[in-house]
Amino acid sequence: MVSATGSALFDRVVGQERAIATLNAAVARPVHAYLFVGPAGTGKAAAAVGFAAALLCPNDPPDGTCDSCRRILSGLHPDVVQVEREGASISIDAAREVTRIAATSPVEGERKVIILHDFHLVKESGPALLKTIEEPPPTSFFVILAEHLPPELVTIASRCVRIEFAALSEVRIAEQLESEGADPLRASHLAQASGGRLDRARLLAADEMFEDRREAWRAVPSRLDGTGATAAAIADELMALLDSSVAPLSARHATERAALEERNARAAEVSGGGKSKGRAAKATLSAGVKELEERQRREVRRQRTDELRAGLASLAAAYRDRIGGSNPADPHRGPTGISKTLDSVTLVDRLSSDLQYNPGELLALQALLVKLGRIALRG
Repeated sequence: MVSATGSALFDRVVGQERAIATLNAAVARPVHAYLFVGPAGTGKAAAAVGFAAALLCPNDPPDGTCDSCRRILSGLHPDVVQVEREGASISIDAAREVTRIAATSPVEGERKVIILHDFHLVKESGPALLKTIEEPPPTSFFVILAEHLPPELVTIASRCVRIEFAALSEVRIAEQLESEGADPLRASHLAQASGGRLDRARLLAADEMFEDRREAWRAVPSRLDGTGATAAAIADELMALLDSSVAPLSARHATERAALEERNARAAEVSGGGKSKGRAAKATLSAGVKELEERQRREVRRQRTDELRAGLASLAAAYRDRIGGSNPADPHRGPTGISKTLDSVTLVDRLSSDLQYNPGELLALQALLVKLGRIALRG
């Protein structure tokens, strides 16, 4: 993606030409708040970081290659604050912290950008943020990310410039993966498994086990026998697969950590010598480490949720395939079988939706499998 303000700023955003053009035009005369609306995986977060880099870049036009831009794109700039929910929704305490952050002066330059994630889950903390977002200090800019616009967000949305991010098709995702070097057939499989999320497709491209995990989920209906013991055993197996799915992300995180430590070590050499310089060197060695660790923890949590949601999608698809079987004598195709299948799919889809509220993964999965096993035995 080549942007008018420098290709490095938005090169991780694909298929959102209209949104990026709007952001490029907004850099010259930005307003106090922007609302990015679109499904998960459409590039909102990457676009928000790129836009933040453009707003804080000391060059005119922003080039995406200066030290400020590089640190922002790496998640290591003190004047770009990313706020993510810790629980099922953005809490009142988190809203108050956002207000406090917005009121403080920028650390390095003349502007500060606050990126609020998952704002469609704002709930009761919305009113606490309204005045801050409506009238922030002149040095603070808000970029708000939401998958949709719930009623409690309408008032805040009216105070923002709204920018839409369109869902990506499997074809578009596959095309992008091919342009990045993936084999066409594998790119197609990755796109199908991505749930419409390019970021997830890219992560799966480095994961040779994702097909095995998908097949494990699809095999669940044939393994359930209605007993709690079997449901618990299957849940344990699926959770182990979920744990192992983090490996590609962990490998990327290790590379990021090593790169940061190398940069800090080079900078610390300049600060070496003398007692005061020794303290400065020590501080330089740890610069950005805490922020990197926090971002990586958020990414792991998000990856686990994405993987669990993808597994549930495969499970629901396995049930739906029963209805479309070619054998008319198949018991799953009769009225009773279809009714049980639809009830099963409803339960699976319900848990997938409830993942946004951060339920306990193992207990929620065990409860689901027990219910699915009981439906299978129903007359």
